[in-house]
Amino acid sequence: MTEEVNYSDAEEQLVAFKLGREEYGVSILQVVEIKRMTDITRVPHTPDYLRGVINLRGSVLPVIDLKARLNLAAQPYSDDTRIIIVKVDEISVGMIVDAVSEVMAINHANIEAPQTNTSAVAANYISGVGKLENRLVILLNLEAIIGNNQEGKAS
Repeated sequence: MTEEVNYSDAEEQLVAFKLGREEYGVSILQVVEIKRMTDITRVPHTPDYLRGVINLRGSVLPVIDLKARLNLAAQPYSDDTRIIIVKVDEISVGMIVDAVSEVMAINHANIEAPQTNTSAVAANYISGVGKLENRLVILLNLEAIIGNNQEGKAS
């Protein structure tokens, strides 16, 4: 029998993951699934952060290297590297991250608005900073991160 965990409306449920030494999070409501690293087919004439596409159950899915998208230092992929598949405004995209940490809930009272100088990541890509007992989780604005690479794409 599995134990059911109840979250309150005063909490934000997140999937937390690592990029370098920092911990980031996205709303669990935007996460479709988490996959191990797989072969990615490169697409010519695309931005550097767009690593290519993968076949996900018959659908072609673009994959971005989240560290490259956020202008963070590149590191080689490891056994912990994962692709988090997210859906934003009917657009599904895979995001390469260094490792997925956990699913967590942070009380809204512990989420602060982003400060312009607290992170190496551009402020418009951050929706807030969640404070836990002994760590900070940078909450990402997926609409800004993914929406920016849709210029010229017919919907």
